[in-house]
Amino acid sequence: MLYPVAEYFVSINGEGTKAGYLAAFIRLRGCNLHCHYCDTRWANDKDGPAKMMSVEDILNLLERDKVSRVTLTGGEPLLQEDVGILIGRLGEKGYKVEVETNGSIPIGPFCSLPYRPVFTLDYKCPDSGMESHMITDNYHLLKSRDCVKFVVGSRKDLDRAFDISRKYHLAGICQVFLSPVFGSITPEDIVEYLKEHHWNTARLQLQLHKFIWPPDTRGV
Repeated sequence: MLYPVAEYFVSINGEGTKAGYLAAFIRLRGCNLHCHYCDTRWANDKDGPAKMMSVEDILNLLERDKVSRVTLTGGEPLLQEDVGILIGRLGEKGYKVEVETNGSIPIGPFCSLPYRPVFTLDYKCPDSGMESHMITDNYHLLKSRDCVKFVVGSRKDLDRAFDISRKYHLAGICQVFLSPVFGSITPEDIVEYLKEHHWNTARLQLQLHKFIWPPDTRGV
């Protein structure tokens, strides 16, 4: 089988539970959502540019670059047919696999894999325009090493994140992150919200790569 790789690069993880660690990023083409603030629209079109790569092609790149962590991202990587095979092969080879998924795809089939990946599971708040697509049934499948990431762009988004986190008792299941929409809300606003609500179980997380490099830089 071949996978449509829109982008491959090695950098630090900018967010999620592995933020700051070196990783190889495999960006798979295609997404089922259209978030208002999306910063990877160029990779979302199912017919967009991509290099068709086999598992062996991908493994050769990873061996060349001497990395131990792999982040599958998109687009939406779990849309890809046979992506479970790719995850399994990476696990067999000893790679630590993280999947960045948009919260609209059932993760159950991937939780039962022999080499279960770590999930960074988005919750799309109201400003995204995609909240109705969220699958909250995923939450009972999460583990302490996974996270739910609320991408927030306004006070309304923060209120929804707070409510969802409490409703599903997320802090007792996994890690909870608040990630600001770049340019829409300030980190200070989120800190003040955490203080105001005595929200001791969520963490502010900035997209590190957007502070190290210009925000619109690809391949970092």
